[in-house]
Amino acid sequence: MNGATVSISRAREILTAAAKTRVLVIGDVMLDQFIWGSVARISPEAPVPVVDFDRESFMPGGAANVARNLTALNVPTEIFGVVGRDPAAHQLKKLLAEHKVGCGGLAESPARHTSVKTRIVAHKQQVVRIDRETRDGLDEKLTARLVESIKAELKSADAVIVGDYGKGVVTQALLDEIKGLCRERGIWLSLDPKPVHHLNLSHLSLITPNRKEAFELADLPDETRNPNPLADKNLMMAADWLLNELRPAVLLITLGELGMLLCQRGQKPFHIPTVAQEVFDVSGAGDTVIATFSLAVAAGASPVEAAILSNHAAGIVVGKVGTATTSPDELLKSFGSH
Repeated sequence: MNGATVSISRAREILTAAAKTRVLVIGDVMLDQFIWGSVARISPEAPVPVVDFDRESFMPGGAANVARNLTALNVPTEIFGVVGRDPAAHQLKKLLAEHKVGCGGLAESPARHTSVKTRIVAHKQQVVRIDRETRDGLDEKLTARLVESIKAELKSADAVIVGDYGKGVVTQALLDEIKGLCRERGIWLSLDPKPVHHLNLSHLSLITPNRKEAFELADLPDETRNPNPLADKNLMMAADWLLNELRPAVLLITLGELGMLLCQRGQKPFHIPTVAQEVFDVSGAGDTVIATFSLAVAAGASPVEAAILSNHAAGIVVGKVGTATTSPDELLKSFGSH
């Protein structure tokens, strides 16, 4: 099984079918602000670099970046979450509309700030990040509003992705509602976990922790590493715990430069080595992975095919600076070069 590959024609077939599906993304949406500049001196006031401002740019972040990754691959996508009643919300909605993401499911709350992450970048290196956000969990009224708008759109959905970034939108009450609704309708449900946020993550279709998150979720120490993930006893122990305790249909652990590990109960783990040529920026790579895997499964791909496709997509976006996406042409070209 570890020799499994996906041909260019099969990858094209999956992407063509994905464009006929519909995916809902639910979770913590953010506005990513990048301030780009250069450093030529250290401040005389404190031992910190002085960044000479060059330009600034804005991108959808968090769950909004998951949605942007889907529409970049031509998948019709709706996003559900909560924003403040502030200029950042207006800017985020405008950006999402430009990326063809349906944002009728974004509820406004005057009591909350729209999450904004400001990254100051000099010479392709992040100097500092400033976060402006509300982290309190949603109240019952807001949760009910969100559930009603999700219910209305679920009947025509092929997959649902929950992006939990620990900003308060993904509460246990909301997750339980979504789990029940997806189970009733037989809809694939993916979740990118945030272990610091203690939720019951049992019985999901897919969970996509990175290595650190996998060990935190399993409450196991990550003491030794083996460059061969399949021979990494600690990693296998964490994977077994997650499969047996949380019982997802698929567990996909992302391993950075070591690629990813696909695990399913009753089957041997499947290791997929990275295809990244260069790594400039890993921010947002997890969003690309969960988006690509979910759209592939919605399009009829097997979990192994979906994992291979998402590994290629992640390999492309880490070669770009900032939270990035990949196009169908780039993705297919990547299969040609490997």
